[in-house]
Amino acid sequence: MASSVLSGKRVLIVDDEPDVLESLRDIISDSVEDCTIETASCYDEAIQMLSGWTYDLVVLDIMGVNGFDLLERAVARGLPVAMLTAHALSPEALKKSFDMGARAYLPKEMMAEIVPFLEDVITYEHLPGWRRLLEKLEGFFNRKFETDWEKKTGLHWREWGKH
Repeated sequence: MASSVLSGKRVLIVDDEPDVLESLRDIISDSVEDCTIETASCYDEAIQMLSGWTYDLVVLDIMGVNGFDLLERAVARGLPVAMLTAHALSPEALKKSFDMGARAYLPKEMMAEIVPFLEDVITYEHLPGWRRLLEKLEGFFNRKFETDWEKKTGLHWREWGKH
């Protein structure tokens, strides 16, 4: 295993789909040595874990576990958060995530790439790293939402955080 900035880190993953939790745990554990992965499959369990522990990174599903409420709570505790979603993937949800303090946003279709994605979140924690991460995902979003999605929605992500 190659060295990773995730080594020695404690990560909480919250999703209401057990197979997603298992897949993410396996992908990260198979790629990163000494990364503690904890999981929660419901809102109450996630609240309890967020209240009782400190994490180096929190990964939240948007839909089934009240992800935006959990995002607000995690950000209030100063925890870096990456949002994960399939069903709530929209330009509006993307913008809301970043406006609320998420550091990154990963579509579930790209779960296989979770390790380098989370490494970037940790590496660029103190920078506006979400911008770099969005640039990496620009092609995906253009395919998902059509290339003129920013124009149609008025959500110009390159301008987010400039005010």
